[in-house]
This record gives sequence, C-alpha cells and structure tokens, in this order.
Amino acid sequence: MRKTMSATTSPQEEDTFDPQEHEDLSKEERLHAYLAQKAKDGEMYFKSKFIADEVDLSPKEIGALMVKLKDSATEVEIEKWSYTSATTWRVESA
Repeated sequence: MRKTMSATTSPQEEDTFDPQEHEDLSKEERLHAYLAQKAKDGEMYFKSKFIADEVDLSPKEIGALMVKLKDSATEVEIEKWSYTSATTWRVESA
C-alpha cells in the first residue's frame, strides 16, 4: 500500500499523530515514532514541509534528522527518493 503525504491530506485520511503525546521524546525519537506509525501499513512518500506541523519540527530539522535516521532506524527503511524544490523521502516498514 502506498501512502503519500501532501498539503491536501486531511487528518481523517491518515492516522493522526499528536506530538504532545510524544513530548517526552527527543526530536529524533519523535520523528522516528511518527514515521513508524505512518509507514506501518506500507510505504509513504513525503516532503519535510508537509509533515513539519504534525511533528512540531521545522522542515530543516526534519531534513537533518532524516539523514541520521536513515542510518540508525531499524523499524523503517528510509531512502532519499528525489529532489524537486525539496527532498522527497520514501519510508517503508522494515
């Protein structure tokens, strides 16, 4: 199953993620929890600017954390997919 995040995706279409429920986690752990939840049923593609509000991080913070998570995350596989005005990331359950 392929999921795509976009500016038009509504909370009813996707599992909601409440960053307040994960406020005790580090920024990296919060992003990892978000990605694991969203990719649990398959792969997803996204640009940082479209998920920034959901994880309470800036797009720049997300980009830096994605590079770290790409090498360290075990529950998800992360791939830098393409670049068109911003990096598109592909995330899939491991």
